[in-house]
Amino acid sequence: MSVKEVLLDQLAACHDDESWFKPSKTTLNDVSVNDAVWKAKDQPHSIWEIANHLIFWNEMWLNRFINDDLLESNTTNDETFELDLLKQNEASWNETIQRLSNGFVHLREVITNCDDIKLEKRIPTYSNAQWWGVISNLCIHNAYHIGQMMLLKKQVQKYQS
Repeated sequence: MSVKEVLLDQLAACHDDESWFKPSKTTLNDVSVNDAVWKAKDQPHSIWEIANHLIFWNEMWLNRFINDDLLESNTTNDETFELDLLKQNEASWNETIQRLSNGFVHLREVITNCDDIKLEKRIPTYSNAQWWGVISNLCIHNAYHIGQMMLLKKQVQKYQS
């Protein structure tokens, strides 16, 4: 299996391929806006906030990969979780779910169509890491937070019953 095939498999597992864990598409499928904003006492973030965080970093790294440039951001990691209190409605929540999904689709398309040489290329300003390693770590990051969202989903369902 090539590096590209492994990355595409990891991205599919995070997005819509039910393999070792529930992907984001399945996890968020039946989450209502009320479920999405609910916070457990011991959790700092809601499902929606975590989705926003994933969208930010997935889009950031996709743009960096496409432009072959580590574009700087003035956004702090904590700010990536922020939720607009004025837009907590079903339409905005559905837009968030769609944006997360579209990000995975776009990332998979870009990886599918890139040259293998691009994946092997090193990023001197980022610990000299290779692009394939950064994208693999992005997948791990997504898997971690998708697990958090699944746990929160189970907690909110238990809390509501």
